[in-house]
Amino acid sequence: GVRRMMKAVEAAREKGLSLVSGLCYRYEFSKKATFERVLGGDIGDIVSMQTTYNAGPLWLRARQPDWTEMEYQIRNWIYYYHLSGDHIAEQHIHSLDKVAWAKGGYPVKATASGGRIQRTGPEYGNVYDHFNTVYEWEDGVRAFSSCRQWNNAAQDVSDFVLGTRGSASLQGHRIRSGKAWSWRYESEEPDDMYQNEHDALFASIRDGEPINNSDYMCKSTLMALMGRLSAYTGRTITAEEALNSMEDLSVKERAFGDVATAPVAVPGIHQFS
Repeated sequence: GVRRMMKAVEAAREKGLSLVSGLCYRYEFSKKATFERVLGGDIGDIVSMQTTYNAGPLWLRARQPDWTEMEYQIRNWIYYYHLSGDHIAEQHIHSLDKVAWAKGGYPVKATASGGRIQRTGPEYGNVYDHFNTVYEWEDGVRAFSSCRQWNNAAQDVSDFVLGTRGSASLQGHRIRSGKAWSWRYESEEPDDMYQNEHDALFASIRDGEPINNSDYMCKSTLMALMGRLSAYTGRTITAEEALNSMEDLSVKERAFGDVATAPVAVPGIHQFS
């Protein structure tokens, strides 16, 4: 999927078309100001990172008598990995993109675990409800990643970066250097990241200056897939392995009829391909 996407976005670039990804934090003014300082060296060299997307339960559409199995799955697409890619790729990708942005590059390997603790019924398809992943960069820096979708559990969306001279709260838009000084983004300017990215897209079309977010869009997707592949198989997965994987989670018959639900991946049994 990522390889196919890379070819498609390259074709868009050659045709001078704009491509704005859904990684909306990249267009939030407060995030951009924070990341400029992190990448500019305010906290020194990055030592380690932590990113968390612990969310609550999501919606579930009750099965209707006139629905086929495929229609049920499409209406509940978040619970089927052939449609959503699992929530590490569908939701937590936003957090993963932030730590990759802060590091200025992408990890070379991932080691993950995950499973189903609350969402164990067949109505919840075949996705996990939690992942924990350690991503490692070429220079040895690690990011500790956690995401879950649990009912009646603590929720948290946050990202922290520790550097040799200070630390940054990416979601909190704050940087500290011990007791010496601190900075926090403050502005009265409207900062709706969803509107910002649309404004940028529309301006690029009107001005004839195409925007193409394909590089980080594809690489952050691959980063999420590394975590999912590792959790599903129980293996440490490298970026090269993930990019060249031949795994195909799509269903054979793309029609509104009966379709088999693939089994929930069991580490040590689910094979990497």
